[in-house]
Amino acid sequence: MNESLGQLKEAQHVPLAQLARNTAYELILTFILLFGVTTIVRWVIGPSLISRSIPQIHAELVLVGAGVALLLAGLILSPMGRASGGHMNPAISLAMWRFGVFPGAGVVPYSIAQLLGSVLGVLAARVVWGQVVAEPPVLYAVLQPGPLWSTAELFTAEALSMAVIVLIVGMCLAEDRLAPFVPWVVGILIGMAIAVLGTSTGGSVNPARQFGPAVIAGQTQFLWSYLLAPMLGAVIAASLRQTIQHRRAVLTHRLCGTQADGRRLSGLPT
Repeated sequence: MNESLGQLKEAQHVPLAQLARNTAYELILTFILLFGVTTIVRWVIGPSLISRSIPQIHAELVLVGAGVALLLAGLILSPMGRASGGHMNPAISLAMWRFGVFPGAGVVPYSIAQLLGSVLGVLAARVVWGQVVAEPPVLYAVLQPGPLWSTAELFTAEALSMAVIVLIVGMCLAEDRLAPFVPWVVGILIGMAIAVLGTSTGGSVNPARQFGPAVIAGQTQFLWSYLLAPMLGAVIAASLRQTIQHRRAVLTHRLCGTQADGRRLSGLPT
């Protein structure tokens, strides 16, 4: 009961100024994420010593996944990530609302900020790294499904992948002793998705990951699947977690797994 009361307080009593500040943080974090992702793709898959030394695409995707995993964990654990929750993903923000630990009024502003940050991050990478970012095989780090994958298969894979991630994250955030490991759990799961699904779906599992690259590259044919499938997966996973852990409430929307100041969640006010 005390956990539920604390959860409701965190979700419902968020001052407008704090929400605006955290929304700005999400824009900046997603900007850095997409700049970083595009940079990793540019140097690992684009023309470079790395791509010449490791010409096998599956090995390159493992490197990309590892780089993105470390980047994500670092951003989640950064001061801005601790303050805003470090979502950087509209599906995560939606899931946290469904978990009852994030205000419904914050889902749309967060999502808009994340999508805008995605566009700006890719544009910044284009400015910094030059024309090579706009040309294959980098092409703004845009994702495309494999040639044998249908739209339905892409949608299903993205939805299921996001559902697995949200379910695991939600279950960890409901356990005080497991919550501090969530930044690394998120990084590892996303990294694995990239490594395993990179040649089939691209391993996006994040509407913001694909939005900026697809819009700037003009490759929007499958964008609706990359946008909607993770959102559906997040909603399904939130309901499933409630069924599995019906006696435990998710303790926070912060992916750092602690309070904003770094204290353990067991110290939440009740």
